[in-house]
Amino acid sequence: MGSGSIRRSAGALFRGVLSASGVKAGTFTDVPTTFSASTASTDPTAPNASATTGNAGRAARHGFPLRTVAALASSGLLATPLLAGTAHADPKGPKAPKPPAKMSQIGGDRLGTPGVQVALKPGSPKLPGPDTLTARSWIVSDAESGKVLAAKNAHWQLAPASTLKMLFADTVLPKFPKEQKHTVKPADLAGMGAGSSLVGIRENLSYTVHDLWLGVFLRSGNDAVHTLSAMNGGTEATVTQMQKRAKELNARDTHVVTPDGYDAPGQVSSAYDLSLFARSGLQNADFREYCSTASAQFPGDKGKGGKRATFGIQNTNRLLSGDYDMKPYPGIAGVKNGSTTNAGSTFTGVAQRGDRKLLVTIMNPEKKEHNEAYREAAKLLDWGFAAADKVEPVGRLVGPLSEDDGTGAAGVHGKGKGKGAGQSTQASTGGMSGAWTALGITSGALALLGVVAFAVHRRWPLPELVRGRRRSGK
Repeated sequence: MGSGSIRRSAGALFRGVLSASGVKAGTFTDVPTTFSASTASTDPTAPNASATTGNAGRAARHGFPLRTVAALASSGLLATPLLAGTAHADPKGPKAPKPPAKMSQIGGDRLGTPGVQVALKPGSPKLPGPDTLTARSWIVSDAESGKVLAAKNAHWQLAPASTLKMLFADTVLPKFPKEQKHTVKPADLAGMGAGSSLVGIRENLSYTVHDLWLGVFLRSGNDAVHTLSAMNGGTEATVTQMQKRAKELNARDTHVVTPDGYDAPGQVSSAYDLSLFARSGLQNADFREYCSTASAQFPGDKGKGGKRATFGIQNTNRLLSGDYDMKPYPGIAGVKNGSTTNAGSTFTGVAQRGDRKLLVTIMNPEKKEHNEAYREAAKLLDWGFAAADKVEPVGRLVGPLSEDDGTGAAGVHGKGKGKGAGQSTQASTGGMSGAWTALGITSGALALLGVVAFAVHRRWPLPELVRGRRRSGK
């Protein structure tokens, strides 16, 4: 494949196809394993479609070549439930689990209470109902102040899927300069789970750290995660460091077993903790760059004369890159999506309108529609931007142990009730506070490349990085 060519991933269309004979718990479904398909890049199936002919018609209407449509239809792929994002328990099967009666109260008492928590003021917009917000757990918060505007089961410990890669990046990213090169050994790629999402790293070829992080953020590549973990002393050492970092961030709902988020017994996090990871990671300029990149060129195999080819990769965060049935969300700037058999769909996003910056985390929507996690995240962001000044916060995102100024002690430990507890949720978050600067939004004819860059100020100013759509040319 020539330099600069696009290796069109099969995207959601080939989700799970490589192991379709027996999809096992723990296999990734958010992005495909490395798979070359020259004619398809998005999922042409309609949610819960039952007729192959109907799906084929939709595929044709969305611009897929007739030969591709015919081949997929004849193979039955367009009717496969996996392709519509329904690789979960049948709705008529066992009832969904209930959250624990008591959960962590870090960030405020109400965040440890099951169910939806919101404190509307007169004139505030109504929060979308349970038919719209079906996720088992979610939280929407002000990214700058840390105030939690509303939440549902925020501390419920659930499988995180690839959103755990935010903690991996927050832990490992500062350790290696982006220009550093690494030649991949076979041992670097050992231990990846079956069906893992891959960016396409090859043994005995060299990659820059910059390349590897693009693979982590854009394609959720477990091969990139394992390569970086090998550079970091190995998987076991990296997991230990991630757990230590989670503790430092007051993310006490999180137990790390794998660095890539692959389903594993005992591996859990929460909507609250995932928001902490995103908020911490966004303090790092490189983290912001990678999570807001919509597309990039990735090194391929060596051709004649030893010259490396490249192929195009696109971010699987559909609020950032868009999809055939979804436009990029205005003001979106990252951060990470995921989906596994056990976790369902998970997503943490950050967006800005005017001076308001919001974080939202969604975990495992009960409604198994195509792109449902993104739709619910967008609904929460819309509500949050409209309601931010018209609700009382129900909690707060606490700062790290080393930086929280101590005024939010009641919020951290869940002590205090009534008026005092309410005040604690609005306490300063120390080093996590400060002005955040958006870097602009540019729309274009190609919605799949729509992106806005995002900069964060901590205790010192940071320069603007880029304006408009972000494409990595490195």
